[in-house]
Amino acid sequence: MKQLKWLGPFYYSLLALFLYLPILFLILFSFNDSVVLTFPLKGFTIRWYQQLLQTPELLAAFRNTLWVAVTSSFFATLLGAMAAIAISRYTFWGKRLFSSVATFPIVIPYLVLGVALLLFFNAIGIPLNLWTVGIGHVVINLPYAMLIIGARLAGFSANLEEASMDLGETYWGTLRRVTIPIIMPSLIAAFLSSFSTSFDEFALTFFLTGTKTTLPIYLYSQLRFPQRLPLAITVAAVVIVISSLLLILSEWLRHWGEKAYKA
Repeated sequence: MKQLKWLGPFYYSLLALFLYLPILFLILFSFNDSVVLTFPLKGFTIRWYQQLLQTPELLAAFRNTLWVAVTSSFFATLLGAMAAIAISRYTFWGKRLFSSVATFPIVIPYLVLGVALLLFFNAIGIPLNLWTVGIGHVVINLPYAMLIIGARLAGFSANLEEASMDLGETYWGTLRRVTIPIIMPSLIAAFLSSFSTSFDEFALTFFLTGTKTTLPIYLYSQLRFPQRLPLAITVAAVVIVISSLLLILSEWLRHWGEKAYKA
């Protein structure tokens, strides 16, 4: 068995190469001084990045994406925290059913959710706009936020909250002075994770967007024009880097919160 220990690192390296090599090529071609995406590269340039700031429709799509991501992440984190507290701290009728329903968006394909929400909004007469996109993003991000915050709530004893209320503090005061400070790293992690998902979500957004487009939709629309392909690749590279940094920060905050509580 000792002779086969090299298989684990080899398999991991092969998997990492398979997953991340296309991303590295994408970032590399964003600096290519040509609209033809072939090797060898024609030269090194940053003009595609300069054009990002000179394209009004791209900047408008970025602002729309940022607004949707911030708004939907805030509400997903808020509702996820409420659901996590209810599940981890209280016993009520239908608790198991509530937990199952709350996690449905994790197992349902976003394509199916997008079609379902589109039919729902059309049935009740709500026009498609950035608000409908935001509602869709809250739906898909809420279960992840709930699980992240719920894991943190399970990591510390409810006796701390009970002791606070035994000493005369109200429930809302205990929530503000004890519970929220302890779970704050998980709240931030849930927000950043939701923000990253919302920022680059395409499948669900495609069905719910109206006249105002978001960055992933704009990126998809540019793929039809060969001359705009380098700009689209540059946008994709920026989105990948931002999403990766947010996920790394989210994971670091979650682990930091656990270590800080144990200390």
